[in-house]
Amino acid sequence: MNRQIFSILLFISTLFSAQKPVQIAFLSDVHFQDLYGSFSDNDFKGIMNSKTGKSTILRTMDSQLHSTRIFNENYFAFLKALDDIAAKGIKIVAMPGDFSDDGQAYNLRGLHTILEQYHQKYGINFYLTTGNHDPVGPFRNDGGKDDFLGKNGKPLGIYSKENIGKSTDKVITKDIAESGYLEILNELKDFGFYPKKEDLYWSTPFDHDSFKDYSYEKGLRLADYSKRMYEVAKGFSVPDLSYVVEPVKDVWMIAIDGNTYVPKNISENPENASNYKGASIGYNNVLTNKQHLIQWVRKVADEAKKNNKTLIAFTHYPMIDFNDGATNEIKNLLGEKKWQLERVPQEEVAEMFAEAGLQIHFAGHMHINDTGIRKMGEHVLVNVQVPSLAAYLPAYKILTIESPDRMEVQTEVVNNVPRFDELFPLYEKEYEALQHDTAKILWNKDILKTKSYHDFMLFHLKELVRLRMIPDDWPVDFIDKTKNLNGEDLLLLIQNKDQLKEKRIRPESFKKWSFDDLLLDLYKFQSADELAKRDIPKERLEQYQILEKLYQENDPKDNLFIKQLQSVFKILSLLSHGDPADHFEIDLKKKEIIKL
Repeated sequence: MNRQIFSILLFISTLFSAQKPVQIAFLSDVHFQDLYGSFSDNDFKGIMNSKTGKSTILRTMDSQLHSTRIFNENYFAFLKALDDIAAKGIKIVAMPGDFSDDGQAYNLRGLHTILEQYHQKYGINFYLTTGNHDPVGPFRNDGGKDDFLGKNGKPLGIYSKENIGKSTDKVITKDIAESGYLEILNELKDFGFYPKKEDLYWSTPFDHDSFKDYSYEKGLRLADYSKRMYEVAKGFSVPDLSYVVEPVKDVWMIAIDGNTYVPKNISENPENASNYKGASIGYNNVLTNKQHLIQWVRKVADEAKKNNKTLIAFTHYPMIDFNDGATNEIKNLLGEKKWQLERVPQEEVAEMFAEAGLQIHFAGHMHINDTGIRKMGEHVLVNVQVPSLAAYLPAYKILTIESPDRMEVQTEVVNNVPRFDELFPLYEKEYEALQHDTAKILWNKDILKTKSYHDFMLFHLKELVRLRMIPDDWPVDFIDKTKNLNGEDLLLLIQNKDQLKEKRIRPESFKKWSFDDLLLDLYKFQSADELAKRDIPKERLEQYQILEKLYQENDPKDNLFIKQLQSVFKILSLLSHGDPADHFEIDLKKKEIIKL
């Protein structure tokens, strides 16, 4: 009788543990910069903040508002996201690259400290893969930035050696140099790049043995830097820090190092750190110069299938076009070198990795929220773009593995961040200094009135669009023609008042917004996908749909301006009607993404 009861209890316990879903949080493009770090060879601690009484090493607001990411406030957002993850009881965090801001030694040390704290306090295990900002090149290279904030509110240069950079007011420290793979591996080996004793399996692309032959001691030997090299071009050997790990029973996480650093000049010395092109183009270069990754993914996927393992991939770069079908329209309107179109992966990327056996892939790099799916015969690949905490819309993703064929993805937006305004007094000083420099375009000081991290990041996007995106991406004559237009003007360009009356459209209600508002909303959708709707008035969204329909029905004949506006509304429509990107289920049996 006792044996029967014991057997029943054991069965129930086994059933319960088998049914408990595995959760993984994905935090991408954190771009960690240690505001309160220090240099090992220089006493400079930053500038004193009257609000906190602490010295701070920070970049200027001007530099933040010209960049696709912020450099400073994301420090606080990172801590907030980790606190949220800890409160949810999630024990696995994957970080798909750009975990640092150019891999400088002081930033890597600061990141290590924080990750170790959360591991010790909450039992969270972190698994990192590299992005194009960590490292910037395969080997350590001198570097620095011209745009740190100095005592007088003016820019300060921090460089790894003399005679680089353009700032006369400067600090010299080796800790600002761009680390290579070796330095990153040495500092962050505890976070996925080396096996842990508790990992059930760990391997690299350079291991040709079966999963069943694994031991921790063997994993340690494989993890050594010298055993993780490949020839990116004849005579040029560079590292590859890819790995696969089984952190919990029956779940394999494959961390693909998608960085492909190709030599600029094949006559140069292979050890010349400055002779390598950056990796920001992503998987298009993997197809040409890093094919061993595709063979390795096929091997891992086959082993996973044979051994009933659920395989989840994460890398820095997207495997599927992230523009919701709008890429050709954007190319036709703006040109193929605009809108970061060079970062769009070729369709062959998705085909190759789907055929190799990948089904679920999490990526970063673009600082956007998006989901893409490709079905090719019996194969399916879902690419989940993880937003950045350093850009609008700041968020991370949670994957819940309900079963090998059914998974749930939830987007967690980081709206409220304690201390996000901690540095505002320092920006006040910067703004005062800028007012005396007539050659500078002033950023909008109202950003210092924002009351939440969400509003701060939305303001950042608004200024980024004004100061960089519009000047860089859009034809000058087109912007000149549209700058004074409002919604009613856009209606009346293609319909007269009688036609609108017949359609029961009140043109005066379209007056509330300008073409500048429309452009900003376009970038909101590019960044946040369906979540952008929370930051756009409902009435305006409805009016966009009316305009899109009317412009598509209109025959522009030879009117270039109307054709351009047609394209704008087509792009807006496509970006705002992509696959679910907030809360959704992935059904691999049905090959479907279902909105929840």
